Amino acid sequence: MNYIWDLIIRAKRNGTDLRDVTFVPARVYSPYMELSHTNLNASDVERTIEVNPYYRFFDIFRDLFDINNEEQVELRETLFDLVIHFLADMDLMQGMNKREYYIRFILNDMHSGVYGKRIRRRLELFGREEQEVIACNMLRLYDTGEAVHLLRDTLVRMFPRSTLYANCEEKDELLLYIGQAERTEAKEKLELILELFLPVRFDTEIYWGHHFGILDVDYTMIQDGIALY
Repeated sequence: MNYIWDLIIRAKRNGTDLRDVTFVPARVYSPYMELSHTNLNASDVERTIEVNPYYRFFDIFRDLFDINNEEQVELRETLFDLVIHFLADMDLMQGMNKREYYIRFILNDMHSGVYGKRIRRRLELFGREEQEVIACNMLRLYDTGEAVHLLRDTLVRMFPRSTLYANCEEKDELLLYIGQAERTEAKEKLELILELFLPVRFDTEIYWGHHFGILDVDYTMIQDGIALY
């Protein structure tokens, strides 16, 4: 990690609360690096981060930490921390396109309860990247209306061993094979996916650990491991 935006991304992926991260001006630093790590190969986000403020922001900080100025040190360090947090947010925003903003808006709506209390509660079961996948597919749903395709895409990305079958000859029915044991958390995740992407006209049959039998498909025809359809 060399830039503050790199550290912020790492912190968010690790679930670190950015309010617990404090930026301080580095006392000893390299002129070729923005972050001053004791260990150059550090990958963990520490609570106190030393920053070389002159690497990219010389015009902002050149007069703030004059070596001859020993007054109001605490105030200047607090101001430094606030400004670096603000600059880090700007760094992140500059790398976002219009679509990524829309994805953030959808996630904010889900977390604030616009989609309902069940969605807000169940969304917390997913990791950050999984939440972005869900929000991205919601945006695609608004654009295309391809609910069944996006249901399948979301299902496979959340449950890698899953398969979706459509039975539309006699009725609108979807058969969902999840490919793992039925547990409370997995069931809650599946309920969120179905609530967001399942078209109203479809009925569903859900198979967790055992697949229903399909002729000539060997892995579905395991003795004592076949679910009934």
